[in-house]
Amino acid sequence: MCHAVVTAIAFGFANTTPHDYPAQNPTRGNLVDAPSPKSHRGRYRRGLRHRARDRARLCPRGRASGAARHERQGGPEAAAEIRDAGGQATSFALDVSKREDCVAAARRIADQVGPVSILVNNAGIARRNGMLGAAEAVIKDWEDIIAINLTGVFNVTHAFLASLRATKGRIVNIGSIQSFVHIRQPSSPAYTASKHGVLGFTKALAAELGKEGVRVNAIGPGFIATPLNAGTRANNPEAVKMFMDHTPLGRAGVAEDIVGPAIFLASDLSSYVTGSIVMADGGYRAV
Repeated sequence: MCHAVVTAIAFGFANTTPHDYPAQNPTRGNLVDAPSPKSHRGRYRRGLRHRARDRARLCPRGRASGAARHERQGGPEAAAEIRDAGGQATSFALDVSKREDCVAAARRIADQVGPVSILVNNAGIARRNGMLGAAEAVIKDWEDIIAINLTGVFNVTHAFLASLRATKGRIVNIGSIQSFVHIRQPSSPAYTASKHGVLGFTKALAAELGKEGVRVNAIGPGFIATPLNAGTRANNPEAVKMFMDHTPLGRAGVAEDIVGPAIFLASDLSSYVTGSIVMADGGYRAV
């Protein structure tokens, strides 16, 4: 058996293991992804296409659906890519910062797709105003970033919690190198606070839900080339050089670099892993 899929923009993988790994006795269930706004979409959609054929081959009856905060087109586009690869997919839209939207989406997915066994919390935004910036901008950044990056993770997780407990499911949260450190270049303190919070939330859930067989982990991306940082890469080469000089692998990451950790944490390959974060940062935290 394989996982039916409930996803949207980001990962949307239907197989429980990569194509070059042996099957790990997967269980039937669904995957829901709380995907990112437009600014983060590029990080994962290329990864979705990269794995789409494998997913369709290994789990031809997989179901996919999901939702986005700001982007109404991204979900349908990703669902279409899964269908084109031979799978089944549906998309839903919601605002992760609104608890009632998350609850409504969970009900719709339960009615139309079935129980969810994998949740990927991927919604996130970033801003560049430091604490000493214009007061109104700093306050707005704090409210917006915390609402999406941290409260949104709570809202979506809470909305699907009953299903995840019933299926002994898996939760994969998207953290950051800023789950551990703050980046000195202009960066909102809210972003660092939110990603620290995501890691803390991951550990708290793992400790509480482990006895019920629910595993909770995170991925910590480093500098990944996405539309979110396209302006920085084009206009601020010194900032990019700062990252690359601190990254042992000496390059920016790409979407495909996140796919492997995501599949690992969502599959039975990581059956004894919970409360952890898998860093996909090119070694940034090693030096």
